[in-house]
Amino acid sequence: MTTDVTIVGGGPNGLLLACELRLAGVRPLLLDRLHARSETPRANGLVGRVVQALELRGLYESLAGRTGPAEPLPFYQFSGLPLDLRDLPANPLHALRVPQARVEQVLEEHARELGVEIRRGHELTALHQDGDAVTLVIRAPQGTYRLRTRYLVGADGGHSTVRKQAGIAFPGTTDDTFTSRAGHAVIPDALLDPVTGELELPESGMRLRPYAHNRLPGGVFTFAMMQPGSGVHLVATFEWDQQPADAGTPMTFAELRSGVRRVLGADLPMSPPTTSGPHLLRRLTGINSRQADTYRAGRVLLLGDAAHVHSAVGGPGLNLGLQDALNLGWKLAAQIHGWAPPGLLDTYQSERAPVSRRVLMQTRAQMALMRPAADITAVRDLLTELLAEPGNRARTAALLAGTDIRYDLGPGTGHPLAGRWLPDLRSHITEGWPQIAERLRVARPVLVDLTENSAVAEAADGWTDRVDVITARSVARSLPASAFLVRPDGYLAWATDETAGPPRRHSLAEVLATWFGTAT
Repeated sequence: MTTDVTIVGGGPNGLLLACELRLAGVRPLLLDRLHARSETPRANGLVGRVVQALELRGLYESLAGRTGPAEPLPFYQFSGLPLDLRDLPANPLHALRVPQARVEQVLEEHARELGVEIRRGHELTALHQDGDAVTLVIRAPQGTYRLRTRYLVGADGGHSTVRKQAGIAFPGTTDDTFTSRAGHAVIPDALLDPVTGELELPESGMRLRPYAHNRLPGGVFTFAMMQPGSGVHLVATFEWDQQPADAGTPMTFAELRSGVRRVLGADLPMSPPTTSGPHLLRRLTGINSRQADTYRAGRVLLLGDAAHVHSAVGGPGLNLGLQDALNLGWKLAAQIHGWAPPGLLDTYQSERAPVSRRVLMQTRAQMALMRPAADITAVRDLLTELLAEPGNRARTAALLAGTDIRYDLGPGTGHPLAGRWLPDLRSHITEGWPQIAERLRVARPVLVDLTENSAVAEAADGWTDRVDVITARSVARSLPASAFLVRPDGYLAWATDETAGPPRRHSLAEVLATWFGTAT
């Protein structure tokens, strides 16, 4: 048996990639070693550009439980330093409070609706690739079997078997002075401010903010009610230079309580939840900041945590990994269909690896700024002054959201919008938005023509089997472009502000050939 694409790993990243490939007309096979979808509490939400990307695919309403569009956050934080975003003219920071288990449920349901084959309880144990395909050895409930696949994608996490079997190095650092303990706990209502949600410690009177990294002499303390009205909080501590716990011993509620006492310098009356779970008790020792040497080795590619791992502070993980999937899906499908121009698949790494390096930089900076030390306190005081300036807050918010990304698309794409995310067109376009949204929902590239002449459509004549051309109307001068080409991942490959005559027809043809192959 030979498949076109096999994805190893049934978490959010692998599931979204499977959906993207299916939308592009490829039938992927998804393998996961777990016999059922994991209900273990992991990430608690989506933060950043990915919220708008999932809205583009029509998945926002299922995840949010309400209709869109997604609204930006009024407040956030950088290393526990508050960010007031209410006065920013273009607040870039979106978030969606939804547990990872729910994200996986929605994506799996979407994948099955699209016809993706998912095999659970199937574990990759070995691989060998040649010039034509990759041979996989898979252990399954019915026994071990072999499978040939034209391309293999490892979405199997930080300890990726695919990455190790492919011989891809994973350089970086591990901070082994760090220990995090987290768990679900009931905090008495009497200690919580009913308006602000702040926690007041009974002995000291200290007030601690919810959903924040509260930095204290003993470390960092966080608490948050992830399901409003449940009475159950997610409580976590960060400690440095403590005697490490035995990694082989299970985490207990007593250990969580002791960690909270050390960090707060006082007892916090809290108790284990009595409601149905699953409930979290997790100890993490060390912080890994690592990135794969390459995201592609021949016919083997890496996705999400298999390609990069970092601190979870600020919640960038799913923003990074799910956008990896959106970037890779249409390019890999083009390779399978045979029309991919030379080097298209290599742009997956050239575009996404720098984004990962940026996340590694800012998460390491945030963790360093939370360490208890007088010198670091001085740096935080300086940053607090700098963040009083709206421009600095806007830049920091864009860094956290990943909205400061601009892909380097090469010559002929010098327009300010090229390489950037699709602007919100709903307030700018009077005709054509439903058609654009429909095409992007099914991951089709779209050439949007606002010029009121036929020049754009004529320039794209040779690509209409791969690119949809939509004529739209906009509010006068409301957009800095008269035509633009949107890739399936939501980023603009080309834009022009010319309103008369052919809009650099030769340049547009070159861009179309660069991303969508030879004209037919």
